[in-house]
Amino acid sequence: MTNSRRSPVVRESEFTLSQLRGDCVRMAPHWVVPATAAPVPVPASRIRGVVVSAASARLVDAMSEYGD
Repeated sequence: MTNSRRSPVVRESEFTLSQLRGDCVRMAPHWVVPATAAPVPVPASRIRGVVVSAASARLVDAMSEYGD
């Protein structure tokens, strides 16, 4: 005798955003990231051989206009 009462198969595309968020909330405790020390800034005197195009330099220079 076969089991005719099978649970419906749910395709990945049929999950809702709230179901996905619920899955993420339940999994979050399993994704513990070990604490690490903050990176130490490198002094500007040690940065050598970096070449930046004039267009890129202008773009970075103009970025201050978008926020403080």
